[in-house]
Amino acid sequence: MKKISIRFSIGTWLAVTILLAWILPACNKPSEQPGKTKGVAVATPPPLTTNATPAAESTTGPLDLRTAIIQVAQKNIPAVVHIEVTERQTIPNPFSPFNNDPFFRFFFPDVPREQKRELKGIGTGIILDTKGHILTNNHVAGGATKIQVLIADGRTYPGKLVGADPKTDLAVIQIEAKEPLPYVTFADSDKVQVGEWVVAIGHPRGLDQTVTQGIISAKHRTGITDPNSYQDFLQTDAAINPGNSGGPLLTLTGKVIGINSAIISESGGYEGIGFAIPGNMALHVANSLIARGKVERGWLGVSAQDLTPDLAQSFGLGSPKGALVAEVTKDGPADKAGIKRGDVVLAYKAKEIPDASTLRNEVANTPSGEPVKVILWRDKERKEITVTMGNLESVAKVERSSLKKRLGGEFRAVRSEDVEKYNLESQTGVVITSVDPKGALAEAGFEVDDIILSINRAPIDDPSTFAELISKVPPRQKLGVLILDHRTGNATYAPLVVR
Repeated sequence: MKKISIRFSIGTWLAVTILLAWILPACNKPSEQPGKTKGVAVATPPPLTTNATPAAESTTGPLDLRTAIIQVAQKNIPAVVHIEVTERQTIPNPFSPFNNDPFFRFFFPDVPREQKRELKGIGTGIILDTKGHILTNNHVAGGATKIQVLIADGRTYPGKLVGADPKTDLAVIQIEAKEPLPYVTFADSDKVQVGEWVVAIGHPRGLDQTVTQGIISAKHRTGITDPNSYQDFLQTDAAINPGNSGGPLLTLTGKVIGINSAIISESGGYEGIGFAIPGNMALHVANSLIARGKVERGWLGVSAQDLTPDLAQSFGLGSPKGALVAEVTKDGPADKAGIKRGDVVLAYKAKEIPDASTLRNEVANTPSGEPVKVILWRDKERKEITVTMGNLESVAKVERSSLKKRLGGEFRAVRSEDVEKYNLESQTGVVITSVDPKGALAEAGFEVDDIILSINRAPIDDPSTFAELISKVPPRQKLGVLILDHRTGNATYAPLVVR
C-alpha cells in the first residue's frame, strides 16, 4: 500500500480549525432545560429583599465562550464594591519592658505602657440587595473602626457593620443610597463541578474592577485557615491576590458560587491556589447576620472524627466515607434520638456525609428545633434516625455560666487583632474579659485581657473547647496554665486551682 503524505500550510490549518470550531458545537450542543446551565444547575435562593433589580439576569440560550466572560464582567461589576477600612489598635510600647527598671523610670517617668496605631486596609464586597447590604470577609471589615465603600460608578458611601461571623470569616456591612442599587444573584454551589470555568472579580492591590478567570480546582477543602472555623472551601486557580478578599467567584452565567477569601502562597501573591467560601454557606450566614446580627447554629451533641481505611474496614464499610461518632453529649439531641458512640453518620438530610467536617458544617446550618433524618451505619447495617436539632447558642450559655462559677471569670475567642497585637501564631486561646475579685482567676493573679493559651500543655482552641476541658477537671485540682500577659506580651506558666 502506498503511503500518502499530506502536508498543510499554516493558513490551511487555521482555516480547518476555524471551520471545525464553527461546526462541532452546533452538532454536539445538548438540549437545555429552563433554569439550568451547562455544568451548573442554577437554583436561585430566596431573595434577601424584594422589589429589586438584580445586577445579573439569567442568561438565555447557549453560552458563547468567546463573549461569556465579557458578559459576566459587564453584568456583575456594578454590584462589586471596593472597601477601604481603618482599624485602630493598641500595642505594647516597645520600651514597656524597661518600665520595671528603676533607672529607666527615674529618667522617663511618663512613658506609657501601650501605644495606639491606625491601620488601613482594602478589600472587596458584593451588594446583596437594594437596601445596600454588602457581603464581605470578616478579616476585611470585622475589626474596622471606619468603613468607606466605593461602588463601580464612582460614588462613595460610609459603611456600617451589620454583623460578623469569625467562624466562617464573613461579615455584612450596609450603605445608605438614595437610588436603587444593583445586586448579585447566587447559584447552587453544591452543584458546582471540578473543572468548571469560573470568574473572579475584585480589587487586588487596589486595582479596581479586576476580572480574572480559571477553573474549580477542587471542592471541600478544609484545614486552610483557623482549624476551629467552619471550612468547606472551593479551590480555584483564578488569580486572587490581597485585595480580592470578599469578592465574588462566579459561573459563566454570572451567578455567585463563592466568596474569595484566602490563598496559599510563599510570595504573598498569586501562585494558582486560591480558596472561596461556598455560596450556599455564605448566603446562609448573610441572611442570619442581616436578620439578627449574628449566626444561630444548630447543635447535634456529638464529637465526630474522620474514618481511616482501617477503621472503615473494621466497621464493614467499603470506603472510608462518613463521620465516626467518637463522643455523645449526655441528654443532647443525638443522645435523646438514640445515636451512640461508634455509629458512623453516612447521610444527613439526604446529603452524603464524606467526613466529620461536612457533618459539622451541615449541623451548623440547621435551625434549632428542626427534625432531621440521619442515616447511620451500626453493626454493619444502615439505620435511619430522626433527630430534633438543638441550639448551639444555648449550649454556649451553659458553658459560660459554668466557667464563671468555677473560674470566676468570663472569656471570648481570640480575634485577628489580638493575633497581630501580640504576634501570635494563630487565633487559638481565650481572652479573659472579666475577673471576679474572689474567684480562681483573681487568686492566680490573672487579669482582664490576659490570654489563656493552654491548660496542662493542651492547646485551647476557643471558648467551647476551653469550657469542655474545664468541665472534666475535678474540683480543687491545680492546673498548669500558659498565660500571655496583656501588659508585656510575654507568655509564662502559672498555677490555677479550679473551684
